[in-house]
Amino acid sequence: MTPLLTSPKNPRIQHIRALQNSSKARREADSFIVEGVRLLEEALQAGWIPQTLLAVEELPPRAAALVEAYRARGVTPLWVNSRVFAAASDTRTPQGLLAVFRREHLPLKENPDFLLLLDGIRDPGNLGTILRTALAAGADGVLLPPGNADPYAPKVVRAAMGAHFRLPLVQPAWEALPSLLEDIPLYLAEARRGIPHTQADFRAPCALLIGGEAAGAGREARALAVQSIHIPMPGLAESLNAAVAAAILMFEVVRQRRDDGRRTTDNGRRTTDKPMHRCNQCNQ
Repeated sequence: MTPLLTSPKNPRIQHIRALQNSSKARREADSFIVEGVRLLEEALQAGWIPQTLLAVEELPPRAAALVEAYRARGVTPLWVNSRVFAAASDTRTPQGLLAVFRREHLPLKENPDFLLLLDGIRDPGNLGTILRTALAAGADGVLLPPGNADPYAPKVVRAAMGAHFRLPLVQPAWEALPSLLEDIPLYLAEARRGIPHTQADFRAPCALLIGGEAAGAGREARALAVQSIHIPMPGLAESLNAAVAAAILMFEVVRQRRDDGRRTTDNGRRTTDKPMHRCNQCNQ
């Protein structure tokens, strides 16, 4: 084992603390923190190699095996005592293992046909949950223009449960969005406005726009939408949590495409031979 680091004032520990606490520091270093055994297992399975692997001197068997797996990939752990690790950690009950990763900026595929656009999602837990759900629903990527929480903040990373390693996260300027959404109709989720979400046609390429719970989507995002949709709510609640609404809508896309049994064209874009469902009541 390499010499044990025993001072929380060590520059490497201070750098980790800065990455934990500051979006500016994460942006300037183009790096972020991943903490905990399960998330680091996800990173390893996805082929991500950390810049720094911080570990306490005594680890339970699962964590120790993970350290050895990273060592086999050429990573030398930085061993610390529990006091130093507590100073570096962002969690209440540290698991004794964290890593610094460089953001890899996974690219969107050439012809995406299922995108998520978020506007004003500022709660880290909600944002992380949405990213986790987007990965589960098979979204091609998530667009995060200015106004959202930092997707690489520690709470977002923990809530996303590994989505960062496999899901393209794009942080475009607002003026870049029209080209990213070219030929992909954008559906704006609103409470009790537009057509019911089950009556929208999600079988063809599409994007979903989810706004923040307080103010909803902003003017710039609304200008890009072609149709408003809502989730019918027979109860008395005014609206749904943003992460819950996003999950319902994304898995409606999954349901329609699964039930449609649609084919794939030569250029990789999915299509269908079935006519679009029409809503007589809404004349859509």
